[in-house]
Amino acid sequence: METDVAEFESKTSNDRTVMQVLYGLHTLAWFSGGVFAVIALIINYIRRADETDVLYLDHHNYMIATFWWTLLWLVLLSPLWLLLVLPGAIAYGIVWLWYLYRCIRGWMRFNGNRLS
Repeated sequence: METDVAEFESKTSNDRTVMQVLYGLHTLAWFSGGVFAVIALIINYIRRADETDVLYLDHHNYMIATFWWTLLWLVLLSPLWLLLVLPGAIAYGIVWLWYLYRCIRGWMRFNGNRLS
């Protein structure tokens, strides 16, 4: 069951812009070698600490979880690079697609005022 939580608390356009930028940074993280994701992660943690809106809190948690699960998978799959380049590249490609899917899915759900 999907919940439209937009009516519970009014946020400013600045709050929405910050979330859009955070999703953008996470989505473009692969093109920066992960630097954008780390910057976004730090901001996610800072903003989440004072968040009271259920929608925003849920999306901060979603982005944080996506980052840490991705990092875990990259670490666990890194030995594949020692075998041959191709298995490592395929594994990292799959993780990249999963990360991209999670970012786009979350971003779209946020734009629709839906929980992640």
